[in-house]
Amino acid sequence: MTRTYAVTGVASGIGAELARILTEDGHRVIGFDIQPTDTNVDRFIPLDLSSDDAIAEAVSQVDVPLDGLCNNAGLPPRERLEVPVVQVNFLGTRVFTQAMLPHLAAGASVVNMASRAGHGWRDNLDQVLRLGQVGGLAGAADFVASEGIDATRCYNLTKEAVLLWTAAMSEELAQRDLRVNSLSPAAVSTGILDDFKQAFGDKVTKNLARAGRAGRPEEIAAVAAFVLSPDSHWIKGTDIPIDGGMGAYTMSDALGLDAMK
Repeated sequence: MTRTYAVTGVASGIGAELARILTEDGHRVIGFDIQPTDTNVDRFIPLDLSSDDAIAEAVSQVDVPLDGLCNNAGLPPRERLEVPVVQVNFLGTRVFTQAMLPHLAAGASVVNMASRAGHGWRDNLDQVLRLGQVGGLAGAADFVASEGIDATRCYNLTKEAVLLWTAAMSEELAQRDLRVNSLSPAAVSTGILDDFKQAFGDKVTKNLARAGRAGRPEEIAAVAAFVLSPDSHWIKGTDIPIDGGMGAYTMSDALGLDAMK
């Protein structure tokens, strides 16, 4: 059965690989990105997640029911991108998703691209909730200034917010016969991997050494394609880490789990 999926950040990295997988499986892809592409998309719609007007314009061009939406677009923890990171990675993605919900067909799946970097939300819950209370894109600059946070913290915070936003939406969407889940990749070999190495330093180097290599975009995309599909219909409101074992290694170290072997 041919289905129609929307993918943001479709021009490169995980989004491009997801579009390829979906297209090769015989599905239609409506791709969204700030950078234009005609690769593995049936239709391309420009989208700037840092602009309310651009989001509204993009959503207005969707004229078919969607079987799924993958919110993959995001910015890395790069200096001087503090406000855009907050806008694109969370606030704009939230605005876009809410506007897209009427276009989702019964049984559709939403997949939010989070990150292993967001798994520290328990230690930062108050700040995550403050971000959740920011009403719109225009509040991003004031929030960043008032919190006094750098680009790395902005990135981690937005991914923490994506995880909790996913959980918060899950029951409401389930009542509408929709599903939402998140994926948490770590150290994926894309064009922005160097940004993460610079931002997180020795932590990334150590994790890559223990895992043996960085993840590949197609590996993350394959999981996203599965979670978008009806085959994963009983997976709801959860987060799926895709990190080559990095999370398990870190947890074993922190908890002293050698005695469990």
